[in-house]
Amino acid sequence: MDQKLLTPAGFKKLEAELIKLKIKRSLVVEKIKDAKELGDLSENAEYHAAKEEQGFIEARINEIESLMKVATIVKPTTSKTNVNLGSKIKVKSDVETFEYEIVGMNEADPSAGKISSISPLGEAFLGRKMNDEVTVNVPSGRIKFKILDIK
Repeated sequence: MDQKLLTPAGFKKLEAELIKLKIKRSLVVEKIKDAKELGDLSENAEYHAAKEEQGFIEARINEIESLMKVATIVKPTTSKTNVNLGSKIKVKSDVETFEYEIVGMNEADPSAGKISSISPLGEAFLGRKMNDEVTVNVPSGRIKFKILDIK
């Protein structure tokens, strides 16, 4: 799946990050200007650090702008019957119960329960219904989940 999917919240988060990065970029340009005024650039640690920071900022700005141009914004589903992008689900494995939100790949944050729709777990849940049992291959083997609730 090559399509870049984002929820409206994920798109807004990228917009906010882009604004912050563009502000930070102008501050780094000032740092570079100030460092140049210190003289010999070959031994100027401030200059080299600022140029490196500028490189990281520019790369992230380009990445975000490229993603925003091609992304498809998908409104979170209101379906309580099928798991789709934006669904919040409650699942149970043999060991414990988990709550996940299915999000676009750039919004994933597994520690916050946000799993990408293109991750093995996300793909396994997509299109499923309440009470479906899903088996997911993970590095440590296979885990079976039962879908308890779809919000």
